[in-house]
Amino acid sequence: MSPDETSPAQHQVPPVLAAVDGSASSYQAAAWGAVDAVLHHRPLHILTSAALPVGSGPALSPVDASLEWLRVDAERVVGEAARVARAAVPTADLVITTEISVESATALLIERSASARILVVGSRGLGAFQRGLLGSISTAVTRHAHCPVAVIHDNAGLDPVAAALPVLVGVDGSDNSVAAMELAFEEASRRKVDLVALHAFSDASADLPMLGWEMGRQTAEAELGEALAGHAEQYPDVVVRRIVVADRPVRSLLDASSSAQLLVVGSHGRGGFAGMVLGSTSNALLHSVEIPIIVVRDRR
Repeated sequence: MSPDETSPAQHQVPPVLAAVDGSASSYQAAAWGAVDAVLHHRPLHILTSAALPVGSGPALSPVDASLEWLRVDAERVVGEAARVARAAVPTADLVITTEISVESATALLIERSASARILVVGSRGLGAFQRGLLGSISTAVTRHAHCPVAVIHDNAGLDPVAAALPVLVGVDGSDNSVAAMELAFEEASRRKVDLVALHAFSDASADLPMLGWEMGRQTAEAELGEALAGHAEQYPDVVVRRIVVADRPVRSLLDASSSAQLLVVGSHGRGGFAGMVLGSTSNALLHSVEIPIIVVRDRR
């Protein structure tokens, strides 16, 4: 390893871990990760894999120059990612380390996530060909990582206009929702912006009878108020805006995300089974939302 190479476990505090592969969205992930690291007073660790592609065949055998080429290209990728990260926080005293591994990217990131504060990945890798399609690595780590996972699309939303927008969190009363809300309050507090807490109490349609809407609204508002109570006391500096809608959670959060800088959701809601690794709502939002999204799993 070169002097700037390390692993998340070797940092004194869990770092922000950014995975890069040379794609545009992965460089955006490095920039977003740098800003998040500064906000949380953590180091930024940038990681890439120089492993041989699966099924590479004889043309990429270890006996030729392919391994050396992969290593050289990986050095270029982490170097550019570090430059992009530094440019995102030019005046901050941010420690940035880089690492090149020859292990498979997916397994490596899941393993390293156990010693990271948050894992940041791009929405699509170099192998993705369809807009809005999550790359295979980002999909896998979102489902199995040991820490919260931030998925960044082609625009990390770091400009002054986007940075002034609120943090949006989906609330449904599940344990994962509680963990998401804890993280959302902290993010809003550190970013010095409002928090929008959205509770969608219908999975069917917005066309509810008046009586059903009124009863559902009262129950939903009470549930939302109860869920927010303790966190609001812990973060008195955060202005909370409550939204209660009789609509599908995915559609409601997607609409609200157009006026937010960050969306925070639980990995699966109260409709999910204990063994599920990613619920339908969080999975759908990962594939459709355009702003950075953090998926949180309740580890208790």
